[in-house]
Amino acid sequence: MTNDKKIVVRFPPSPTGLFHMGNARTLLFNYLFAKKNNGRIVLRLEDTDKERSREEYSQDIIDNLKWLGIEPDSLVAIRQSERGPVYKKYLEKMISEGKAYFSKETVVEEGQRDQVIRFKNSNKKIVFNDLIRGDIEFDTTELKDFIIAKSLEEPVYHLAVVVDDYEMGVSHIIRGDDGISNTPRQILIQEAIGAPRPVYAHLPLILTQDRTKLSKRKHGEKVSVTFYRNAGYLPEAVVNFLALIGWNPGDEREIFSKEELIKEFSLDKIQKSGGVFNPERLDWYNGQYIRKIETEKLAKMLLEYLPEEWKKSATENYSYWLKIVELEKNRITKLSDIKEGIGYFFNEPEYTKEMLLWKKEPNMEKTKKHLQEVVKLLSTLSENEFNQDKIKETVWDYADKEGKGNVLWPMRVALTGMEKSPDPFAVAGVLGKEKTIKRLTYAIEKI
Repeated sequence: MTNDKKIVVRFPPSPTGLFHMGNARTLLFNYLFAKKNNGRIVLRLEDTDKERSREEYSQDIIDNLKWLGIEPDSLVAIRQSERGPVYKKYLEKMISEGKAYFSKETVVEEGQRDQVIRFKNSNKKIVFNDLIRGDIEFDTTELKDFIIAKSLEEPVYHLAVVVDDYEMGVSHIIRGDDGISNTPRQILIQEAIGAPRPVYAHLPLILTQDRTKLSKRKHGEKVSVTFYRNAGYLPEAVVNFLALIGWNPGDEREIFSKEELIKEFSLDKIQKSGGVFNPERLDWYNGQYIRKIETEKLAKMLLEYLPEEWKKSATENYSYWLKIVELEKNRITKLSDIKEGIGYFFNEPEYTKEMLLWKKEPNMEKTKKHLQEVVKLLSTLSENEFNQDKIKETVWDYADKEGKGNVLWPMRVALTGMEKSPDPFAVAGVLGKEKTIKRLTYAIEKI
């Protein structure tokens, strides 16, 4: 780094709603930058908005930091609501030095104060260097004398963050580029209290696929980390996905561990334009990570997403459950997907006899004959031989001769009651010989 000073960054969410995926990406970039440069990351809850701040939102933030595994150096958050005396000290000093003043206001709307504290603006041009966007210039004249507190006990955002950053030794401010417009006010306050100017890096915002801002107001719970956590996304997948929104290492790699991200991360590889939040891409990442999990570990994780009746059955016959998981782990993209399309493993399938007909052979007698032949062939196998490969080997020649759809379609429907499922050999291998023969026999009787 060009700066020999100890690297300190901060993550300062406002606990006024569920933890936003955009905030999680900002946290991640701060975390990666700090760890790459042997620095520290501080958690600060900006809860001066007493009307909208809630303790459950503070807890949601902390819980999800733990879940993501990208915690600041201390999860004991600094809370602005507890730092009133500190801000008051700075306000009194600024007023005594003529850098701020009590201002009598004309009340024009309900709730407006008749007196506030305003910053005495020197009306000058400010240029600051942004590590992502280069030099940015502002004429502060248009800001006029802006409000920095409603009273000595009630600082507004701009004063509180400048004081906190100064006292916490923050060296780099890495935040969304919607914070650029706040920077000139904050630089003026820094100069007024004698604080050094931090290095700024404003990140491109996360956009939806229609190129609009990803926002709580428009997109609801689907922008919250908790939504994805509850749906069965893995924290490693979410971190990997977020890291590559607006940043890439300059090559074609897509899968990164946290350690690899720390090693590769640099601010100069962040793009200037907004990165797109693509849910399908997140699903792809999550699927990749699910398939890396050892089956026994995954089976325990997936139990939590089953209906109670299935969960009881899976727990009582765990070897059967492991076979189901082994079959389904390549088909699911999130843990909650497991409950979709596996009911036939726990309950007898329900279907009409017409479903057994293959579209190219709508002949009930021929369909019955094919099922009878499949039963005859499978009956020659012992229980120990009854696995996917052996089942396929046993049935394949007959299916190839009579037409694969003609034979395998009614076999699939008889075993699952579904038009789409894993191939019938795999399903039969999980069900075992007894259940497979029983279901095929039932289909024959149904015809």
